[in-house]
Amino acid sequence: MNSINGKALTQAQSHLWNHTFSFINSMALKCAVELAIPDAIHNSGNAITLSELSAALYIPPSRASGLRHLMRRLVDSGFFAARRSHHGKPEEEEEEDTFSLTTLSSILVKEKSECLSPFLALMLDQTLLKPWHSLGAWFKGDEPPTAFEVGHGMRIWDATGEWSEFNVLMNEGMESDANFTNKVLIEGCGELFRGLGSLVDVGGGTGSMARAVAEAFPEIKCTVFDLPHVVETFEASAAVEAVGGDFFKYIPPADATLLKVCTEYLLHLFVMRDEEKS
Repeated sequence: MNSINGKALTQAQSHLWNHTFSFINSMALKCAVELAIPDAIHNSGNAITLSELSAALYIPPSRASGLRHLMRRLVDSGFFAARRSHHGKPEEEEEEDTFSLTTLSSILVKEKSECLSPFLALMLDQTLLKPWHSLGAWFKGDEPPTAFEVGHGMRIWDATGEWSEFNVLMNEGMESDANFTNKVLIEGCGELFRGLGSLVDVGGGTGSMARAVAEAFPEIKCTVFDLPHVVETFEASAAVEAVGGDFFKYIPPADATLLKVCTEYLLHLFVMRDEEKS
């Protein structure tokens, strides 16, 4: 260690800082969605100045500087584009940044069917962030089986049953993710569904995925299988029905089972027991 030169130490510190402060990007993006910045830019014709954005969002003048820094962070991250523009009378003309959407932020506009804002809101909600702060404690003990239970004292699916706001957040977040991938899945992997007579969507939530499959392949009888409190308000149809239950105990029989997880950690960090104990 004594032989490490100053340049290497500086690079190590820089790398450490990069990981330490990377949460700023996530929180800045969460803030943008909470303020509906992508929607404001979209509604302005995809070109809005900082002062116009501040007015559209009802940002107090005392926060104008903070909004400027937030937008700069998001521009640097590629979520918005910025160009300098001139405003006012020629004799009073001054430069101001004009912001527009990029492909990244276009999928955060709420009125679009492929909007992923609810998914982002779910993943960055305090309820799902707390288990990450519990990882150290989780590794030191055999029980409880998931970091979510360490942080909250209950399974994630029990939490959706007890906390109505979190349940809504979960359903909306997973539905937005499903809506985003439905078209890609069906158009890009349609051969996987051909020849099936029945399909059960495990953890199907509001049923957007099952409905998309049923619409594309009317010959398939689709079933949404989720927790009872999730499917109790489900609007069944001739093509799609809902069944309540616990997939750890039972899954309705079908020609194929669809289990979609957004990321691996949802199963291993939040839901599943250690495979050696299952």
